[in-house]
Amino acid sequence: MAASVKVGILNDMADFTGGDPSGLEHGLPVPGDITGWIEREIDALRDAGRLDAEVEFVHAYALGLPSGTAEAVEQAYRQLAKAGVSLIVGPAIGDNALVATPLAEQLRIPTIYWAGAERARGRWMFQHQVGSHEDESLVIARQMASLGRTRLAVIYDLSPIGTRHLKYLDGEARVLGIEIAAKEGISPLADDVDDAVARLLEAAPDGVVYLGLGLSAPPVSKALDRAGWDGPRIMNTAGLRGYHGDFARACNGWLYIDMHSDANTTLRAVMDRIDAPCRQALAVAKGHDIGRLVAEGLARASDFTREGVRLGLEQVKWLPAAEGHEGTLLGFGVHDRGALHGRYLVVRQWLGGETREVAA
Repeated sequence: MAASVKVGILNDMADFTGGDPSGLEHGLPVPGDITGWIEREIDALRDAGRLDAEVEFVHAYALGLPSGTAEAVEQAYRQLAKAGVSLIVGPAIGDNALVATPLAEQLRIPTIYWAGAERARGRWMFQHQVGSHEDESLVIARQMASLGRTRLAVIYDLSPIGTRHLKYLDGEARVLGIEIAAKEGISPLADDVDDAVARLLEAAPDGVVYLGLGLSAPPVSKALDRAGWDGPRIMNTAGLRGYHGDFARACNGWLYIDMHSDANTTLRAVMDRIDAPCRQALAVAKGHDIGRLVAEGLARASDFTREGVRLGLEQVKWLPAAEGHEGTLLGFGVHDRGALHGRYLVVRQWLGGETREVAA
């Protein structure tokens, strides 16, 4: 087996602020950089005698969609390919994962993207679902049905993320007997949405849904507040933005789809082991699971060629996930490119700047 292997890290997030270049900050991996979490899991397997190769990380940054361009993502991906990496981790935004897919298939580089775009999966594209454009909308519809809502107003980003969510929400709403009373598309970067919200409320909905990347969610929330509308509101994993900045307070009271549960024993064990604060539960769950996928894939690879690493990833199965409800499993398969299996989506709510799990 080769003495070393190169792993590429493709960072496409416009709001990443960097941090300690080693990926560690105050003893904990930086939430915005996945490298530190991967290093932790690689070190654990090295200590266990299962992985003796040196792992070199190669970083590439792209200002991807929606703030940047698809071309920037393609350029960063090709940069990593030319550097000779055997595995790429990223992108983290669904629109950018769709850009990377044809490159992964053409260049035959195993790639683990951590985003909600199920359509980006391929022979060489492995998805670690940080949400799902398809599954989240089903959970949203069922949550609103459990609250007795029958007339929903939907505001969504005019983007592949927003429109894909809407498609699946429409389908599940019909199954549940819920009417989509009104829908309005807005720019993913919109900051003036009062007119769109006013048109939604003219339909007299008993619930409001936001679907998108999340940059336009605070303006939507503020417009609803100004209109005096106080019914239940729910958004997709755009609500994960509440872990940073003023988003949580701007979207106070919103239900949203998260990736961690307070009752997940795997997550609790990791949190205790690294003495992480509660506020970092999502970052810990996500980082641990992605790091474990990478480390286990390398450890199970017959060699560190790109083909060897792809086959190694396919052998990662039935690992307890830190994300999702208790019992969620982590792994891939010969024709299985979705890492998380089971009830990996969790309904939570922002209240007073803090996240609280909603009873299933």
